[in-house]
Amino acid sequence: MAPLGGAPRLVLLFSGKRKSGKDFVTEALQSRLGADVCAVLRLSGPLKEQYAQEHGLDFQRLLDASTYKEPFRRDMIRWGEEKRQADPGFFCRKIVEGVSQPVWLVSDTRRVSDIQWFREAYGAVTQTVRVVATEQSRQQRGWVFTPGVDDAESECGLDNVGAFDWVIENHGDEQRLEEQLERLIELVRSRL
Repeated sequence: MAPLGGAPRLVLLFSGKRKSGKDFVTEALQSRLGADVCAVLRLSGPLKEQYAQEHGLDFQRLLDASTYKEPFRRDMIRWGEEKRQADPGFFCRKIVEGVSQPVWLVSDTRRVSDIQWFREAYGAVTQTVRVVATEQSRQQRGWVFTPGVDDAESECGLDNVGAFDWVIENHGDEQRLEEQLERLIELVRSRL
């Protein structure tokens, strides 16, 4: 089935561990490029929305960076896995519906099936970006190892995927991060 979104000129699939800074990096790119050029798409959005509806939870609070979602995280992961097993492209199709910007930043790619779906749907305009941060940096951002979460496929599914097209080091060195973002911005501009 053909995707329902427009034809993007560039799709960047961001992945990384919890608190590595995936959202920070995608939001920084969008703020520099503009929301008219660049859409930030979150695979967790439709998952959290449906999960919230089925479980009587506050959808908006599941989306934010607060601790609200933490008690539900394991069950949400299990529930999302069941949906993906039934239809691996379910959440991917949902996030591209009606997107008209030429550049898509998928901020939370977590599984090989996500990458496969975008590559099959959009081909050569799809590139992977891995955001990495030291455990110390992640801990300073509030990360604490949680069994059943940090050792689950939703966190580890892309650990052994091989080479990513881009690797962004987000260890807390603002100048280094800015240099890396600038290279991605040059790529985006070359596709517009």
